[in-house]
Amino acid sequence: MAKLAGPLEIYPLLPGTNCKVCGEANCMAFATKMAEYTVKLRDCTPLYEEEQYAKKRVKLEELIRPPVREVTFGTGEKAVSIGGKLVLYRHDLRYTNPTAFFIDISDALDADAFAKRVRDIEEWTYVYIGQNLRLDGIALRGVSKDPQTFAKAAKKLVELTDWPIMLCSLDPKMLSAAANAIADKKPLLYAATLDTWSEVGEIAAKHGLPLVAYVPGNLNDLASLANTLQAMGIHDIVLDPGTLSRSGLGTTIDCFTQLRRAATVKDNDVIGYPLLSTPISVWADYREGEAPELTKWDEVLTAASMIVRYSDIVVLHSLDMWTNLPLTFLRSNLYTDPVKPVAVEPGLVKFGDATSDSPVMYTTNFALTYFTVESDIKQGNVDTWLLVVDTEGMSVQSAVAGRKLTADKVAEAIQEYDVEEKVNHRILISPGMAARISGETEESSGWTVKVGPRDSSGIPKYLQEKKWQEE
Repeated sequence: MAKLAGPLEIYPLLPGTNCKVCGEANCMAFATKMAEYTVKLRDCTPLYEEEQYAKKRVKLEELIRPPVREVTFGTGEKAVSIGGKLVLYRHDLRYTNPTAFFIDISDALDADAFAKRVRDIEEWTYVYIGQNLRLDGIALRGVSKDPQTFAKAAKKLVELTDWPIMLCSLDPKMLSAAANAIADKKPLLYAATLDTWSEVGEIAAKHGLPLVAYVPGNLNDLASLANTLQAMGIHDIVLDPGTLSRSGLGTTIDCFTQLRRAATVKDNDVIGYPLLSTPISVWADYREGEAPELTKWDEVLTAASMIVRYSDIVVLHSLDMWTNLPLTFLRSNLYTDPVKPVAVEPGLVKFGDATSDSPVMYTTNFALTYFTVESDIKQGNVDTWLLVVDTEGMSVQSAVAGRKLTADKVAEAIQEYDVEEKVNHRILISPGMAARISGETEESSGWTVKVGPRDSSGIPKYLQEKKWQEE
């Protein structure tokens, strides 16, 4: 693993005023969080607002630069940041900037089909344990091979959406025309090759745009191209070593692994850039009349392999829910913090038209547990109160076993969230998995504890049959 800066290296380069503008108690606390990469350098506003700290800021930016540089493109709230990776293995620290999913759109589509494709990309979404799983951007492909058509499509695209855009063509004239049309939207240019690097590099430098370096199958040439582009003054670079599917997938995985290992383990600055893969390339073998589901399946398998092997962007074609849902699940799980369980805020939650006579249940603040219980309550259309106890993001069974969910914690939560003021009874429904602490909970809280279903899917029936009121 590349050496990461420690707090004692960072602290001397901070203003040292302990101004607390960053939200931390002092500069040492900020330096500690900087070393953990849990805060951004820009949170220290004096570094950027006061000229006296300019030299320190430059040194700090170099000191804390991750082994894989961060590249941002697009504008506004939907801008995408990729790269910024610190480690090869997730459990060494954490992964940052989740893999971005870009869906292609052809510049040769008619106006209605073009608008519908954009709308379908934007509307693709799925709610998963409290997260809105979604796509990230649009890859405009120059299928027409006509610069003016490509530029016109780029203009139309920015009229229809504010999502990040990738301009995809290996023809410098195509890229130049489209870049001139929408440079202010900061699109990602795809791509500079060994034959076109000079022309495409000038386009990127002229407009200050990020650029993909594309050299399939030769990592030495790819590194050389990246070094040449950097010498031209282009610092926002993305690497594409080529994406092969089926029999060539093993070679592709090996190339991506070598690039990321060289950057994070061997600290190779020349290739410390985000990686781009194109699972969409499987469609090159698709023939009219064949079953498209087989090609979609190839795309899913290729994309999944790329996500777990360090691809920072994947370019896809399929918009089906069954193809992209498992990929977004995979991304969501891979990019959680391994030392910080996914949790929700503890508190008292009201469902439906809960009144002072409605039942009170409790659960833990582990996100998957909470959102599963929430879903079952809502599907059952029951009116109830749900007390969410802080168990440091652990599930019911794990929290009971690890003493993170105890009778005293439940009693404290009842008091902290004023549950007794919300209802006129003193009956608490315990998760079935926490049955063993129900007696202790009665003693600690003074409430009568009823043991509910072991599986939350049984909650609606349990409440509707008023079993919690039985003696």
